[in-house]
Amino acid sequence: MATVTQKIGKVTQVIGSTFDAQYPEDQLPAIYNAVKVVSQHKGVDMNLTGEVQQHLGGGRVRCVALGSTDGMVRGQDCIDTGAPVSVPVGDATLGRVFNLLGEPIDGRGDVAAPERWPIHRE
Repeated sequence: MATVTQKIGKVTQVIGSTFDAQYPEDQLPAIYNAVKVVSQHKGVDMNLTGEVQQHLGGGRVRCVALGSTDGMVRGQDCIDTGAPVSVPVGDATLGRVFNLLGEPIDGRGDVAAPERWPIHRE
């Protein structure tokens, strides 16, 4: 069974609600891909999703944070998910309330939606 190699970069700069990450030039995440910054720094857990918005050249990407960047520092791992942010779709989502990552926030538990669609569609 083949294993998938994750594309892992490092946070190089945090500017408000955006951040830059450095990847090997042959492993750049695609525009609109979701990236995750999951770490612990000074006792604070970080689990942030960002979306790649721009390739800056030299293996750098600029991402928009889809949550608070409080506690984010240079050098944290930035993992490419290999796919864009997606949300559940279908009858199970009717009448439900979601955050921008497609996670239910209405206190009614998980959503049993068989399909998820990317938030950017043509």
